[in-house]
Amino acid sequence: MRSQEIREGFLDFFSRKNHKVVPSSSLLPKDDATILFTNAGMNQFKNIFLGLEKRSYRRAASAQKCLRVSGKHNDLEQVGRTSKHHTFFEMLGNFSFGDYFKKEAISYAWEFLTRELKLDKSRLYVTVYTDDDEAADIWHLQEGVPRERIFRFGEKDNFWSMGDTGP
Repeated sequence: MRSQEIREGFLDFFSRKNHKVVPSSSLLPKDDATILFTNAGMNQFKNIFLGLEKRSYRRAASAQKCLRVSGKHNDLEQVGRTSKHHTFFEMLGNFSFGDYFKKEAISYAWEFLTRELKLDKSRLYVTVYTDDDEAADIWHLQEGVPRERIFRFGEKDNFWSMGDTGP
């Protein structure tokens, strides 16, 4: 499967789940002096998450062009040393602005991976935050993921937060 097919499939899937498909914002953020380049899919929604702005939709999906060359999410030192790190990539994201939470987010993720992309469930593992029993139970009870394939990690490895001055 090619990256274009994955991108289009992702956006189509979330469009069918009543998400507004939002175009990628510019790599050069406007109205945000806290970052040099757009480095995450949530950047264009930052003011919504901070409660400073409202949009006409409560669900969004995007394929955000990202560049990571400095700051908290700096992958530059790893480029060329691993097969996983790049400075430019597209981040696929689905967002809920007070509309749904863990139960639906987990359901959407599992459905996209296993039904849309047809990934083999027996080869998938999931992670949850170290003390997030609710998410672990949803993965196990709702989606059928065996407990031995649910891993718990803490803030360093399994939690995203904005940096000191921005995302």
